[in-house]
Amino acid sequence: MMGPARPGGEFPGENFLLIFLIIVIIIVVIIIVYFVIKKRKKKKGREKLREHAYKGIKSREGIKSIYTPTGTSTSENENEENDTVIKLENLTKYYGKYLAVDNVSIEVHSGEVIGLVGPNGAGKTTIIKMIAKLLRPSSGRIWVRDNKGELKDFDKKSRNLLKFGFLIDIPAFYKDMTAYQILKYSALLQRYPREKINDRIDELLKIFDLIDWKHEKVKTFSKGMTQKLGMIQSIIHDPEIIILDEPQTGLDPLARIDIRRIIKELQRNGKTIFVASHMLAEISEVCDKIALINFGVIIAFDTIDNLERGLKTSVLNCKLLDPISPDQLGSIIKKLNKRLEPYLDKDLDLSVSKIPIKYIPQKRNFKIFYDTTDSKQTRAEILKILVKEFESDFRVVSFSKPKKSSQLEQIYSKLIAKDKVEIELTKGGEN
Repeated sequence: MMGPARPGGEFPGENFLLIFLIIVIIIVVIIIVYFVIKKRKKKKGREKLREHAYKGIKSREGIKSIYTPTGTSTSENENEENDTVIKLENLTKYYGKYLAVDNVSIEVHSGEVIGLVGPNGAGKTTIIKMIAKLLRPSSGRIWVRDNKGELKDFDKKSRNLLKFGFLIDIPAFYKDMTAYQILKYSALLQRYPREKINDRIDELLKIFDLIDWKHEKVKTFSKGMTQKLGMIQSIIHDPEIIILDEPQTGLDPLARIDIRRIIKELQRNGKTIFVASHMLAEISEVCDKIALINFGVIIAFDTIDNLERGLKTSVLNCKLLDPISPDQLGSIIKKLNKRLEPYLDKDLDLSVSKIPIKYIPQKRNFKIFYDTTDSKQTRAEILKILVKEFESDFRVVSFSKPKKSSQLEQIYSKLIAKDKVEIELTKGGEN
């Protein structure tokens, strides 16, 4: 038997169910409206950010650089007449409001080894990760040559482009896998010919002196061995463009020599290589050009020799056969200053030296700081004067410029210091 109906013919619970459904509908509508508004705001914010970056309204506006970008607008169908393999065009990256990479434009040609150098936080790794597609640029484009020799927008097209190999900072692997398993898996992922994989693995393990560890688990590897394995993984598929972020990390001196040798061998085989490192001595040994980065901006991009000429000052090391006695030193240096006066640096950086001619008794060596406006002619004139006019005072046994690593250290110190001063001046002008 059915119970008595409520007045109006309603059953118990009908009003409650109706109210519940209305509340659910209202909540769903509110959630939908919330996400639609949020999506629109996010899209508008991205558009505003891209417009802001593209117009070059930068946090460091007004700071000048000795580097002039070569990047210009490029049509996707344009066939490049030169041998450019990768081109960064107005590349910019924001993390929230923080500007990490600021309008970077460089071109890299086939077979070049480019060094990315700069302080911690300068933007080196961010640039590399954008090239590796691990990060998306806030604005700007990356162009890469395809198999037909044309530059293509890397963001729009990834097929038929030159192959990349990446060593990103400190590599990490599954500890219970062996070196062979990791390299075979990587080669298969990169579609390296299956029938050639085993020979390729053995070839590279021998080059990196890891062949005896082929079937050992990675958890038994030292830090340096893990770094070598990461290097092998980055080139296992024989890429045309190789990106190396701090490749010497954790390596002993002999292993670093091996890495330099391997990088040079890869270059001889026509590979194009980026090397990001804070080890200036290592960079100077292997790189054709240096991109010096500070606060996300490329403040210099050229060969070490050209950058040195741009700084106007350099040093010559003049080794003597016999030491100069202390009682004669004062008069000889006075005579040298007078005779070499036209060639000496008139605006010497006090952080480098307070005097243009310095004698180091322990090494029987003169350091002569000279003006590099016409460097080859200047060096020739200085040598002629030292040999002919100072024969009775001392005998020169060697005459040389410092090693490239020393040159790069000087360039690095001067440009970073100069950029820091310009930033402070700009900030001062804003206050």
